[in-house]
Amino acid sequence: MLHRVFETLDRALDFEEAQAHCDIPCGIYDPHQAQVAVLTVIRMIDLMSDLAKGAQKDTIEFHNSMTRYVLIKEEHAELCKREVRVIWGDFIKKEHVEKYPELTPLVHKIMQLGSKCRQTASREAAVELLQAVNRFAEIFWEIKGIATKKVKAPYKPEEEVTYPVL
Repeated sequence: MLHRVFETLDRALDFEEAQAHCDIPCGIYDPHQAQVAVLTVIRMIDLMSDLAKGAQKDTIEFHNSMTRYVLIKEEHAELCKREVRVIWGDFIKKEHVEKYPELTPLVHKIMQLGSKCRQTASREAAVELLQAVNRFAEIFWEIKGIATKKVKAPYKPEEEVTYPVL
């Protein structure tokens, strides 16, 4: 009954319709966390590789460190995927996909590469994931009308990351 009352009022008074992209329209989205997550994946793979080159592979320290590196690599590959999924699901609209038709296959590629980074210790896959996330960041900032620049991360693994020009 209450619904009918509001429908009648709306027809009579023509209420302005509210639009929001999520339950709490905070407007705070940034692909930076995904980028840092991928840098962490690359760093863990580098540390795993360095550790594997060592002569003391049968020590408790080796197994402890390797286990920790693998765990962090796994967590951050998943974190990257989650951060991109949130932006994709909550921020990206139909008109963005129409303007940037590469978005859908790019997000799919990020999901696939994130999984590959969890399944393997391939530095090449992790660098490819970073490149895909950087492209996602470029598109994201372009949608917001903010220019970007590429900079070398100031910490290992010192890979190139896309940042907004603020």
